[in-house]
Amino acid sequence: YTLVHLALRFQREDMLAILLTATDAAAKATKRLPCMACPDTATDIRRQVVASLRQRKGDFPISFLTDCVTFSLPADIEDLARHIQEQLFDEILDRGVQNELEVEEAIINWSIELTERLGSRLYALWNRTAGDCLLDSVLQATWGVFDLDNSLRRALADSLREGAMNFYPRWKEYESMQAESLHFTLDESQWQHDWALLLSLASQPGTSLEQMHIFALAHILRRPIIVYGVKYVKSFRGETIGFARFQGVYLPLLWESSFCWKNPVALGYTRGHFSALVTMEMDMDDGIGAGANTDSSDEEQVAYLPLVDCEGKLLQVHFLSASEIGREEAVLKEWLHCQKTKGGLLVAVQCLGKRPVAVKQMVDEWLDHYRRLQTQPAALSIKSTFSSDGESDDE
Repeated sequence: YTLVHLALRFQREDMLAILLTATDAAAKATKRLPCMACPDTATDIRRQVVASLRQRKGDFPISFLTDCVTFSLPADIEDLARHIQEQLFDEILDRGVQNELEVEEAIINWSIELTERLGSRLYALWNRTAGDCLLDSVLQATWGVFDLDNSLRRALADSLREGAMNFYPRWKEYESMQAESLHFTLDESQWQHDWALLLSLASQPGTSLEQMHIFALAHILRRPIIVYGVKYVKSFRGETIGFARFQGVYLPLLWESSFCWKNPVALGYTRGHFSALVTMEMDMDDGIGAGANTDSSDEEQVAYLPLVDCEGKLLQVHFLSASEIGREEAVLKEWLHCQKTKGGLLVAVQCLGKRPVAVKQMVDEWLDHYRRLQTQPAALSIKSTFSSDGESDDE
């Protein structure tokens, strides 16, 4: 057995993530994300995120965010020269993740109707390969920054502990149904042991997280999380070595629906790694969203996220109760703004909204660098970038 096989056999998700990301053969690339190019502004944004965290009183006393923010790439990228655009995308995207999700597996961007006519192409942002990638990707997909100070991880750990009276029964019921489908059961001491492990993982920076943590994060965000992920875990040689269970929709089912936003966050999952999936804004003259039956305002930038896979099968909805099983589409329509495109695809409407002032400043400063490159000799275009080799304290 290899170490990867042993990590799978003993369900060591933390070790699996480290082993799989460590075996990537791709050359180390130069990265320059907005939060890396503008570290001071990124710090201010993280402070704003912390300031927007509140704790609900009552019988479900968990943390929640008061602001609904969705990160997107600016439409002005299209105004750059083609070679400058390529450099920008090389420096902000994870090309390996993009290729795996889009080309190798057809998990994202498989619909021409969505990507071309409705302007809803998804881009996989580069992310640190530390065990905090889930938390980083959630903050990237919302505020455009990494969880460097572990504020979101602390909120997650505190919420799972304080909200255990609600989270534990739902988790146990769902996992029991999954176990029964595989013809095995656990006794109460085993359930308690596994739950304690989930709590421990949440509280330790750098440790990889699991499905339950995504479910809890949907409650902290007060909005759905859609994970577009590979079905199988593969070794660096391309061998299938296990089954990945992350793909699907995670809804804040333990809140009242009236307390939540129907605006989803999109994440990608590849070999032991999460990435933020974001869209690009479009000029309103391009008629974004013109192909779907939507009541959105003409001034509102929206994207359309598929709720089915490339074969037309509905994405799995995680952590449903026994009474909700079998009525997944109805549940999705309760928690998301669902539409049918002209091509018949069931999609969730994602409203991009107006950027917060600090996020707009960060994006503008980052984009100005590429605007300046168009007036500089090619030899200077490699300056002011940051290596993805290791992670500094400044993003």
